[in-house]
Amino acid sequence: MPTVATDKQLIRVGHSPDPDDAFMFHALANDKIETGRYVFEHTLQDIETLNRRAFNGELELTAVSLHGYAYVTDKYALCSCGASMGDNYGPMVVAREAMKIADLKGKRIAVPGTLTTAFLTLKLLLGDSFTYEVHPFDEILNLVEAGQYDAGLIIHEGQLTYANQGLHLIVDLGCWWHDETGLPLPLGGNAIRRDLGAQGMRDVTRLLKQSIQYGLDHRDEALKHAEQYGRDLDRQRTDKFVGMYVNDWTIDFGQRGREAVATLLDRAHKAGVIPHPVDLEFI
Repeated sequence: MPTVATDKQLIRVGHSPDPDDAFMFHALANDKIETGRYVFEHTLQDIETLNRRAFNGELELTAVSLHGYAYVTDKYALCSCGASMGDNYGPMVVAREAMKIADLKGKRIAVPGTLTTAFLTLKLLLGDSFTYEVHPFDEILNLVEAGQYDAGLIIHEGQLTYANQGLHLIVDLGCWWHDETGLPLPLGGNAIRRDLGAQGMRDVTRLLKQSIQYGLDHRDEALKHAEQYGRDLDRQRTDKFVGMYVNDWTIDFGQRGREAVATLLDRAHKAGVIPHPVDLEFI
């Protein structure tokens, strides 16, 4: 942990070790912008671990799944920037054999975590008709290829690489959600801890937005940083993946993005996936 001067405030940040988050946080992680009285300490962990840590309020600023956020609204508000939105694309279910969505009923599916928005969306699609086991997101393609599971729920760059392992796309959940609602699928966001106070929450969110904008304005530089986190992605596919999840939605959810979050969580509550209604607050 860095030594923090007495006039500085430490902000512990958690995000996933994947290209879009690395791109988003490049400026903050590599001292590209002035952060004033705030000092940032970065932790890279998979999103399911970060969702679980948010239950305990361990980090001042953390990436969260929108599903996971539903359980920590007492401790965190959502930053209006930092969204990962799948606009007619998103997490996928893949398998060794081609099949229809209906064929997934009764199947064993490897999933990257029960608090991921990918899992929530799969539950909205299939209900309780499948069984699942949780594995790290970067192991799922190998497990499915090896025949240990009937199918796998993939997030992050696996969406671009699954065909390299001879796997078939069964359903793109972002496409399914768009067909159902006409809305983008809000996958992840950044949550800011409430005990920073109103001014602190605004300050840190503003710095996050500056970091995102810096990456978009210095794309080649930020891509070079992000590339080291793209398993099996070359520069061209890293650029494509980052473009999917760091874009205008990431600068601000906007009205349509906020509607998408509210719709997703309302449907999840009505389907019994989330046990209570969720009050949303954007900073």
